[in-house]
Amino acid sequence: MTTTSAPTRTSVAVWFELPANDFERAVAFYETIFATTLRREYFGEDMAIFPYEQPGISGAIVARPGQCGTTGPLLFLNADGGLDAILARVLLAGGEIVDPKAPVAPGLGWSATIIDPEGNRIGLHAMC
Repeated sequence: MTTTSAPTRTSVAVWFELPANDFERAVAFYETIFATTLRREYFGEDMAIFPYEQPGISGAIVARPGQCGTTGPLLFLNADGGLDAILARVLLAGGEIVDPKAPVAPGLGWSATIIDPEGNRIGLHAMC
């Protein structure tokens, strides 16, 4: 029997899922604020996967009515080079800015917190 070793992961986080009560609304929101297209898939439930390059970390919007909320873990999405532009689109796309752009700590970039149209609290982080 031959065994192969799994590739070594360099990041603790490997995947995320954002629940959506209204899947189409949630996908439209994230496509609008990040000015991108999410890849639609079906793996037992509707999913829209955020763009990424291997071996990058990604995640998806997942159709899971009743699982949205603003408590619990806070997920931070990468907003490098575009935090101001992303925040400018949040309200237009139906979201809410909870914590405006603010420095994290010297040398650690900037962050903001939003609520998406599904009611999920999401962090945005940019190094510049």
